[in-house]
Amino acid sequence: MKVLYFHQHFVTPKGAGAIRSYAMARKLIEQGHTVTMVCGSNTTGTTGLEGPFHRGQRRGTVDGIKVVELDLAYSNNDGFMKRALTFLLFAWRSIIIALTEKYDVVFATTTPLTAGIPGIFARWLRKKPFVFEVRDLWPELPREMGVITNPAVLWAMGILEWASYRSANRLVGLSPGIVEGIRKRGVPAERIALVPNGCDLDIFTEKAKPWLPKGVLESDLVAVFAGTHGVANGLDAVLDAAMELKRRERTNIKILLIGDGKLKPALQARAQRESLTNVVFHDPVKKADLAGLMRAADLGMQVLANVPAFYYGTSPNKFFDYISAGLPVLNNYPGWLAEMIEREQCGFVVPPADAVAFAKALEQAADDRELLPAMGQRAKALAKREFDREIMASEWVDWVTGVAR
Repeated sequence: MKVLYFHQHFVTPKGAGAIRSYAMARKLIEQGHTVTMVCGSNTTGTTGLEGPFHRGQRRGTVDGIKVVELDLAYSNNDGFMKRALTFLLFAWRSIIIALTEKYDVVFATTTPLTAGIPGIFARWLRKKPFVFEVRDLWPELPREMGVITNPAVLWAMGILEWASYRSANRLVGLSPGIVEGIRKRGVPAERIALVPNGCDLDIFTEKAKPWLPKGVLESDLVAVFAGTHGVANGLDAVLDAAMELKRRERTNIKILLIGDGKLKPALQARAQRESLTNVVFHDPVKKADLAGLMRAADLGMQVLANVPAFYYGTSPNKFFDYISAGLPVLNNYPGWLAEMIEREQCGFVVPPADAVAFAKALEQAADDRELLPAMGQRAKALAKREFDREIMASEWVDWVTGVAR
């Protein structure tokens, strides 16, 4: 079966970023299908293609995946208007591909929501089966975050959401809240599958070479955050906790922030202004290096802004990386992940916007470090039992290819 796969932010394990689409495409190929991946260019990741663009695109094969990379660079540091224009241009050029390529099934994954547009055209103009994967609920999330306030834009996004859901023969939601959000838009439950992000157990292994960046000692309690430094991530809460630790003179606790994003310069400026020497910033790293870093760390921080839509409506890659590496997780907002951490006893859960509770959790981890290995073992067991990428990818492939049958 030939699958036409749209993911604007597709990257391979050789770059920094989420590799869900790479893993799913590879599983399709393993089971005898062919995949054409249509994507844009990402400043922190890599599509695996090199060389010049010709007429706005370059094509090649990466690990068996046929990749069509459009010359549309995207960065989280871009302003709202530039990002919106990039999304729309990607959708427009993807429509042309959806109407001209040869394939049996079209699959599209967010974000952004505009990723569903080529699938809508393929479904109604070419009568192709369409599967739509929803990674975040739009426009609910930007509305609650206050990122988009224009009523006309929110209305248009609501129409696009409705059209994407109703056009898709099948849908995939990455969290319980996303599945429920799709159902509330009138989609029958039997057309929706829950397939959360998975754990790359083949990458986060004991073979990874441990390492720590400059400024962090092996004797320190190392709490790591690996992800985007954007509005949604709420990393000021981490700096608030760092300030509380500074007041308590806990110099043996280091907070390590790995990644990039629009707010990183402001966060770095604040850390310097407040002399937060217990916070260390580092550039994004590829998955293999991240695995080594996490082998040397003590704790993973699952941090998001205090937005109710996040509680059950996100499936953060970083959480699954932490438990893949056998790291206890410190979570600072309620929801399905917090409930899981408490149920499995594999970390710490603190209330949102509570710097004292956050700092106390880090202190507890530093003071009772002998308890962390057992928490980590339970985290690893959870990863293997419920979120093994190999198993979940096979279930995903059955769901996606089954639409053609």
